[in-house]
Amino acid sequence: VADRMNPPIAFDGKEGKNLAWKTPVPGLAVSSPIVWGDRVIVTTAISSDPKPFRHGLYGDVEPSNDVAKHTWKVYALDRKTGKVIWEQIATEGAPRTKRHTKSSQASCTPATDGEFVAVWFGSEGLFVFDFKTGKPVWKKDLGLMNAGWFYDPDYEWGVGGSPIIYKDSVIVQADIQKNSFIAAFDLKTGRERWRTSRDEIPSWGTPTVHEAKTGAELITNGTNALRGYDPANGKELWSISGDKFTSEITIAVPYVANDLIYVSAGYPPTQPIFAIRTGLRGTVRVGDAPDPAAFAWKTKRGGPYIPTTLVYGDQLYAIQNNGVFAAYNAKTGERLYQNRISTKSSAHSASLVASDGRIYVAAEDGDVFVVKAGPTFELLATNQVGEVLMATPAITDRMLIVRGQNHVFAFASEK
Repeated sequence: VADRMNPPIAFDGKEGKNLAWKTPVPGLAVSSPIVWGDRVIVTTAISSDPKPFRHGLYGDVEPSNDVAKHTWKVYALDRKTGKVIWEQIATEGAPRTKRHTKSSQASCTPATDGEFVAVWFGSEGLFVFDFKTGKPVWKKDLGLMNAGWFYDPDYEWGVGGSPIIYKDSVIVQADIQKNSFIAAFDLKTGRERWRTSRDEIPSWGTPTVHEAKTGAELITNGTNALRGYDPANGKELWSISGDKFTSEITIAVPYVANDLIYVSAGYPPTQPIFAIRTGLRGTVRVGDAPDPAAFAWKTKRGGPYIPTTLVYGDQLYAIQNNGVFAAYNAKTGERLYQNRISTKSSAHSASLVASDGRIYVAAEDGDVFVVKAGPTFELLATNQVGEVLMATPAITDRMLIVRGQNHVFAFASEK
């Protein structure tokens, strides 16, 4: 959510309507762009022998054998012009794991505090660069990150969770086939500050830190349990678990709004949305009826598979992979409406973002839908970008930054 930014409502990447700039970025990446000040940071992985990438609605498949030599790079673009300020090679070589055909070898979104840029390329390592110059600061090999189908380790799909920066630490949630963990590293030196083992199968979620009244909580999504940790030392503060209470695959990012933690998962048949109270301590077991001490509300259906939901104002919004868009009362869980976002079939991987009373919904086939925020459905605009869109857009002053399959686009408001 980024209010008072006034991004455009109508734009067109093909015809150039409200297009401030577009910058080509080589390679294949489904990582999202981030903005700090007048810079846009993106990552990519450039294969010497590219294998097919396939978007759209289809079931889980065998991984792409994209194991030719790759070059993993980070770009800093000027937010106003799109000009490349610096580009830096993180590493080169053959990938240590395969990827899903709908994913890439650069799937983790970077993080920055305006001084450092943290980038995680899974099995290729964790890297930190100087924000201003792009100069490498440190790198760390975290080992083989085999995140894939938990019934068959040969189904390597690649990592998806992104690093986060909290104070002077970079934190990574690594849920993999064996020896899952969450760890924090000194942002300036790379020194490991703590590492906590996780009883988890592979997941693709990004953790969130929330400054609660009872102290900071590092919140994680997972299949075996939802957990909160102390970000200072990695000590587990609370966990919520139960028999099949959530999906076998968890991707969505947990976040906090209205002093509630919102978490979702959408791998059939279990597709829950949870609204969890902050400040929990200890272990909570979930039965048929949710514990009111832990949950404000929960649903058994409605949770998206890949996109993260969004709380904006009094509503929680969700976009399913197949383009079904729904709004809920964020405090009670009551569903207010459910509509298809488009009259034509659409697939969705990008998460929802909002600004100035509008929800922006990116579809894989290249459309960005703009929905009016509120308890009733109203589609304000359908905008063509002209490229496959897997990444979540970024909102900045008068601009919507959109990462396509081949370019980064900046769409700007006229006013």
